[in-house]
Amino acid sequence: MCDHKFSGTGHEAVHSIAGSYRWRRRGALLALVFFTASAVAAADSADPKRYLEDIKALTTPAMAGRGDGDPGLTLAANMIERRFRALGLQPAGKNSYLQPFTVVTGAKLKENNRLEILNGGAKKGLKLNEDFEPFSFSSSGEISGPVVFAGYGASATEFGYDDYAHLDVKDKIVVVLRYEPAGFSVKNVHGGLTEHSQLITKAINARNHGAKAVVVISGKLGDGEEDQLTRFGSVSGPENAGIIFVQVKNAAAQEWFTAAGKSLADVQNQINTSSNPASFEFPANLRVSLSVNIESTRATVNNVLAYLPGKTDEYVILGAHYDHLGHGYYDSLAPSQIGQIHPGADDNASGTAGVLELARLLAPMKGQLQRGILFASFAGEELGLLGSAEWVKEPTLPLGKAVAMLNMDMIGRIKDDKVYIGGVGTGAAFKNLLEQEQSKSTFKIEYSAGGYSASDHTSFVTKQIPVLFFFSGLHSDYHKPSDTWEKINAPSAAHLLDFIDDVALKIDSSSERTAFVTVVEDQSADHATSGGGSGYGPYFGSIPDFGQEVDGVKFSDVRPGSPAAKAGFKAGDILVQFGGKPIKNLYDFTDALRRSKIGDDVEVKVLRDGKPITASVKLEQRK
Repeated sequence: MCDHKFSGTGHEAVHSIAGSYRWRRRGALLALVFFTASAVAAADSADPKRYLEDIKALTTPAMAGRGDGDPGLTLAANMIERRFRALGLQPAGKNSYLQPFTVVTGAKLKENNRLEILNGGAKKGLKLNEDFEPFSFSSSGEISGPVVFAGYGASATEFGYDDYAHLDVKDKIVVVLRYEPAGFSVKNVHGGLTEHSQLITKAINARNHGAKAVVVISGKLGDGEEDQLTRFGSVSGPENAGIIFVQVKNAAAQEWFTAAGKSLADVQNQINTSSNPASFEFPANLRVSLSVNIESTRATVNNVLAYLPGKTDEYVILGAHYDHLGHGYYDSLAPSQIGQIHPGADDNASGTAGVLELARLLAPMKGQLQRGILFASFAGEELGLLGSAEWVKEPTLPLGKAVAMLNMDMIGRIKDDKVYIGGVGTGAAFKNLLEQEQSKSTFKIEYSAGGYSASDHTSFVTKQIPVLFFFSGLHSDYHKPSDTWEKINAPSAAHLLDFIDDVALKIDSSSERTAFVTVVEDQSADHATSGGGSGYGPYFGSIPDFGQEVDGVKFSDVRPGSPAAKAGFKAGDILVQFGGKPIKNLYDFTDALRRSKIGDDVEVKVLRDGKPITASVKLEQRK
């Protein structure tokens, strides 16, 4: 499951998914009335043993966490393709069962990364990986110039604090401390560190103040803590933050403070005790020369797609993403275990195994169903819904013939019979259908009307295709190496698959396709998909198109009734400026929105068909 999605942890809320076991007469056709139509039942029920064996196979060490661009993902794709082929399902990709597309998987350091200090007539070079390290989202380039100290690199108007006040940093190299002033957490009504502690926030703030490079230093260390450089590629950020951004060890930076007649420890203590900035310019004869050379790494990955023909050319999509985190890296929620395999048994071998089990159940019904079934296993979800975004952009079946998309993401850890279903409001007939199925189950079901959340069904909502999103709940093993197959509740997951099977068959057999309904959603769900940051602050209302590499933020959709919609913005617009700040990527947008206030009238500029459009947007409170 893609990161940034759960409220209460600063991620987007996933409010619901439902499940209930279905009743079925083995080997017979079962009449299931939906409107005036009847569905065809498959010949068997979901098998928890088969289901669990598939999860085991997807989480073996050879799969290595199924990271996008890693060999393990290819092994998983091959396994899924072989299964589809063995079931006699038709290929539905571009290359047989596969739909290839390219993703950015990370970055690598190339040659000529250097940092030199010029102090008067003396020159000193620092050693890469020992004394300094670029961050993976740094710009590449060379710069040599004067150096200034900007405290924690924070401009926090909500706390009356600004390290850049009265400090000229234009075209200079800025030295900043990691984390944030001690007083911020005391004043933070939400508790803990604020966004000003985040490295990408420091980079954007320095760039927006005109700096050309940022040098981060750790500053004060805890008892027994070593001053270690951050592993390259272990911190999340955009492909290019628009500024050179490196870390330098305290020992090297202390010499700069000494040249200014100061102590690093004393300056940091002064900021923390007074809650006031202590920014200054280093002596004019101290200059830093920086060269950073980073190359983005790309890989070809594949959606795996198979088709079960029906009597008409319309079809229902049963989908799940099969990629996960590989060895963790910046998406891991167990930072100390980065480098270990993150097997992703629940996220999302559970959904992938669900697609395979439903394919087994339905394959014998070739030509007997009213509508076809597209079985879709998506790659690139953990990078931002990229596989599903690719499919709706380049559909391998006519997009207009898709009547519904049912997405399974983390369905394997049902506890206390509680399951969730999202997207219920996107199909006019969904709620009634689901309540009928619920009456036959022991599941405790939570429903959510909206179809926007950080999993693959969102890509289909933007194309006005009704969706249902099945989910068994968040747990402490999410995005950690401990998400293993032993913790899967296979019997309950099998019951949920039976329920999904019944729902899919009823949708498939309906005499009329259910109408798509535009849902005016809970604004609290906006932050993860529109650059809103945490679950508080101003509300804008856009949905980014993660599958597009553009200079700015392309909207795949705009929430009905939102401030963005009221200002006339719509799907396809590319956001390039927000409140006077340039927007190069989603991180810029998040930062700009966080720095705004509820009720602000913000001037927003987008590109529509290459032409600039500017409108004033009145930001609203999340409700």
